[in-house]
Order: sequence, then C-alpha cells, then structure tokens
Amino acid sequence: MTSGSSTPTVVLVHGAFADASGYAGLIRELQSAGVTVQAPPVPLRGIAFDASSIGAHVSAVDGPVLLVGHSYGGAVITQAAAELENVVGLVYLAAFGLDVGESVESVQKPFEPTLLAANGRATPYDAVGAVGGPDLYIDPAAFRETFCADVPADLAAVMAVSQRPVAAATLSEECTAAAWRTKPTSYLISAHDRAINPDTERFMAERMGGTIDTIDASHVAFISRPVATAEFVLAALD
Repeated sequence: MTSGSSTPTVVLVHGAFADASGYAGLIRELQSAGVTVQAPPVPLRGIAFDASSIGAHVSAVDGPVLLVGHSYGGAVITQAAAELENVVGLVYLAAFGLDVGESVESVQKPFEPTLLAANGRATPYDAVGAVGGPDLYIDPAAFRETFCADVPADLAAVMAVSQRPVAAATLSEECTAAAWRTKPTSYLISAHDRAINPDTERFMAERMGGTIDTIDASHVAFISRPVATAEFVLAALD
C-alpha cells in the first residue's frame, strides 16, 4: 500500500449508492498521466466510522496524498484528513464539504430538494453495522434520472442494480472536523446534478476559498466526462 514518490498518490473516495468501480475512467486517465492512484472501499456505515476506515488506509501510504471525494465521500475525506499529516490537498467532486457540527441533511436544508430526496427508499431491515435504522438506496426505476442522467442507459441500468446502500444514520450524523479549513481545496460543481443541488455545492465550495470550477455534467462527471475530471484533479497536483 506504499508509494514512496514525492508526487502525491491520489486516493479516490467514492460516495453512497456506488463503489470505487465507478472511478474506472478517471483512474485510467490519471494512470496514463503517470499518477499513482488508489481507490479503497468505503463502508458507508457513518461519517465517523467511514472516516476512520479511510484514515487508516491513507495513513499507510508512504508519501503525500491528494484525497478526492465524490458526494458523501466528501464528508468522509473532510473528517478523515483533519488528522492525516500526509494529506496535502482535498478535491471535491460534487461532494459534501461539511463544517463542524453540520450533517449531510442540515447543509442541504436551505436549498431546493433534489430528485434524490424524492426517489430515495429505505430498506425494510436495519442497516447492518450502523448505529441504527435502515439502509437507503435509490429506486432503481428512477436511478438514471436521479444519479447519472448523462451516462448511457445500459450502464445506468447496471449501476442501478449494483448500487451500494448507505446507512440512513449518515444523513443526520454531524461532522466533527473540517480539514478544508487548513488544507488546500478544489471543488468541481456539477451543473446538472439531481442528487445534490448545484446551489448547495456552490455554497460549500465558496466558503472553502479554494479553486472552483463547474462542469456541464450530472452527479457523476467522473463517469460521463472522465477526461475533464482528470484534468481538474491533475491541476490540484501542481
């Protein structure tokens, strides 16, 4: 799990309703540019639990790390990186950059609800390994329009049936550390996001005071536009 290079290792942290395989196109682009990439699994059990898991992975990397988070993965890297000295920067891809005391639920309240709010479904059973309550998933029939409207229908169909649910408890769990306050940040806003309101993304991005750009894409720009997303990540390495 070591790198040893002076060039940061890029660690990609996925969000809810997905796994690290969604980063395939982005990984290929970064590797083609000579960048070492890692994409560990996120348990999706809660911010503190998931931050601890990702933190353990990142602390084992020999050398500097650029942490990249998508969606809920942004909340994970925000908390995890606060205690990781080898993290030299944070990149948010349509992601939650929470402040201390905020939750995924609370930061969105001032803004117009998204399709995810309408198309989210709860399991009839409790989320195994979480603090309580069910798992959440996206109604497969509405998955493409909610999560990835600009990817091919056949790919969206596969993503819908292979989605990884997230514990409902993650929505209200408060963030206890905000690494973006002390580390360089870059934020890529997805202009046509239907899972997180782009206005919510812009609010979080602007208060970070780092690099901000907007991409003409859905919630998953790294899938629909991997080249442009890779260019944004590579710029954060300079």
